[in-house]
Amino acid sequence: MLHLIYIFAFTIIAFLTISNLIRSLITVSMNSQRPYSNRTNMYGSKGAPHPELLDDKGIPINEPLLVMRSVSVEDARQQLDALYKASPSQTIDVDEEK
Repeated sequence: MLHLIYIFAFTIIAFLTISNLIRSLITVSMNSQRPYSNRTNMYGSKGAPHPELLDDKGIPINEPLLVMRSVSVEDARQQLDALYKASPSQTIDVDEEK
């Protein structure tokens, strides 16, 4: 009897899961087909940019926000080794003491 209850409960959960999956797929499909609208917000503008993209005066900045330089593998390895050796929780291996 307990096996039948388990099978019945599992079947109900499986049907709910599949129906939720289908509903989500339909919703995503409908949202992907919808074009972007030109709705205005309550202030009358077409959306404000993110605050990090504005300078102190509120003018949009026109410069790169992140500049990365190329580092060779050896340089990166040396920097990581230096960080590791400077770590206060570094343990000393028995082989290194000899």
